[in-house]
Amino acid sequence: MNNRQLAWRPLSSAIRFAAGAVVLTVVAGCAGGRGAGAPQAELPTSSDQTDNQKRAQIRLQLAIGYFEQRQMNVALDEIKQALATDPNFADAYSVRALIYMDMGETRLADDNFQTAMRLAPNNPDLSNNYGWYLCQNGREAESIAYFQAALKSRSYQSPVKALNNAGVCSLKLKDMAAAERYLTDAFQLEPGNNATNQNLAKIYYGKGDFVRARFYIGRATKNEAVSADTLWLAIRVEHKLADRAAETSLATQLRRRHPNSAEYAAFQRGAFDE
Repeated sequence: MNNRQLAWRPLSSAIRFAAGAVVLTVVAGCAGGRGAGAPQAELPTSSDQTDNQKRAQIRLQLAIGYFEQRQMNVALDEIKQALATDPNFADAYSVRALIYMDMGETRLADDNFQTAMRLAPNNPDLSNNYGWYLCQNGREAESIAYFQAALKSRSYQSPVKALNNAGVCSLKLKDMAAAERYLTDAFQLEPGNNATNQNLAKIYYGKGDFVRARFYIGRATKNEAVSADTLWLAIRVEHKLADRAAETSLATQLRRRHPNSAEYAAFQRGAFDE
């Protein structure tokens, strides 16, 4: 593991939505991750960490591992110990917020996100994560500003995630023009992103532009771990285009890969327009 960066993707489907919507970057001694100030003449590095900060970071890495294993109580206890060692560790509050979000503890998640952002107000990963939290909790209109804040940061290394999230939340707001704009920008940066392709296909399917929808959903179905909803959208596109051979081929994949899915049941009912 790189000692400067730990990239983490939680396992919850809600958090993974939109191509790994939430990704926390923990950087040793990063300027955005600590409440304590550092000399402004240079960026802090791992050698600038105190012993307490190093111990807290080890605890946080353990917490992330336990969370990935779905051992929530152990993960929360590791974070509690990390914060007892370093009370200004913004990343620890952020991870705890994500754990509470996964557990459905929205008030506690919000409190921890707020604390993390007070300690690290310019951290774009925190902005993206909090925006996704808002989007998933009925506050879509508020979420867009946080995605935009993440995208404005020159240090942000995951713009496709924020663009996808902004696109998804714009869809929930029924702002189709904004959704198309965000997702097109995401496609230009990462054409192979499955979530981007699927969401663009949904937009063009909704607009009745089935040829463009086919282009994007066709890219998403090339994934070996293609999901039931991706295949179902592809089937519906081919049904609209009256390509029965392509529709049958995709339906065979859906039956083979996801025989007990709601999507396959919808196909069997012929519910193409539900």
